[in-house]
Amino acid sequence: MSRYILGRLLQAIPLFFLITLIAFGLLHLAPGDPATLLYGTEMTPDQRAQIRAAWGLDEPLPVQYVKWLGNLLRGDMGRSFVDGRPALLVIAERIPATLQLTLSGLLFALVLGLSVGIVAALKPHSALGYASTFFSTFFYSLPNFWLALLLILLFSVWLKVLPSAGIESLRGETGLADRLAHLAMPAFVVSLREMGRLIRFTRASLLDVMSQDYIRTALGKGLTMRVVTLRHALRNALIPVVTLLGLSLPQLLSGAIVVETIFAWPGIGRLVVDSAFQRNYTVLMGEIVMVSLVVIAGNLLADVAYAVIDPRIRYGK
Repeated sequence: MSRYILGRLLQAIPLFFLITLIAFGLLHLAPGDPATLLYGTEMTPDQRAQIRAAWGLDEPLPVQYVKWLGNLLRGDMGRSFVDGRPALLVIAERIPATLQLTLSGLLFALVLGLSVGIVAALKPHSALGYASTFFSTFFYSLPNFWLALLLILLFSVWLKVLPSAGIESLRGETGLADRLAHLAMPAFVVSLREMGRLIRFTRASLLDVMSQDYIRTALGKGLTMRVVTLRHALRNALIPVVTLLGLSLPQLLSGAIVVETIFAWPGIGRLVVDSAFQRNYTVLMGEIVMVSLVVIAGNLLADVAYAVIDPRIRYGK
């Protein structure tokens, strides 16, 4: 197992550098100049040249990338073009809010997705079985931005029971109940797509396992359906679901960009949008680095979890 993990890590290193190279090139080739966007069009060409020189934007693109990569390997992501603070600090301030949103959404999707998927597989021809198939497809196809706006209109504008934006109230009560009220709608929107996928994958995988000969043998020996499902079928059925979970965090992070922008949630997703409009290259590249590491780590954890769920799995060369 350790050799397999080491091999995957060695494979991830060139992939990581390739991602940073492509992202760096696309960001700097996009139209728009950070100096002009931040300081306006009234500055003279000399002032603009001085600003670009101070930020290192006057050098050839390959030179800029090599310098940025060298600083990154030393733990320095550069400084924000907006306020001059270290880009790592700017990003780190937003991480707790994004983790709160994405992990809440993942927990919500995991509990409901697995529960409904298992029950729907055990009763495939029931009303719940047919309804789970419909709603899983519906949830997966539902656009996040449309659902977010609909929930704001319903619960904030019409019913006035939930706040429409922010992570906590600016005035008045700011305790746990207030935080949960602000978290409810964004976490639900983030989780809905993953919930639909989990319901569909769990139901299909468990139905396939329940049709195997060893399941019929276990039932023929007198074991109850509960024991057969929990001890024999579910562990095998969860193997493809683990693959889905390994990719869930990257999917949730990408979905959080839209959700955080609509709900004014002060997380990394909203920072991505703000940095893109400001052409804040250092902060954007820092965010790309962090998301890339999350994607690579998620895939690696999913592969390792296979052997934990099913000890029969062995990794070859």
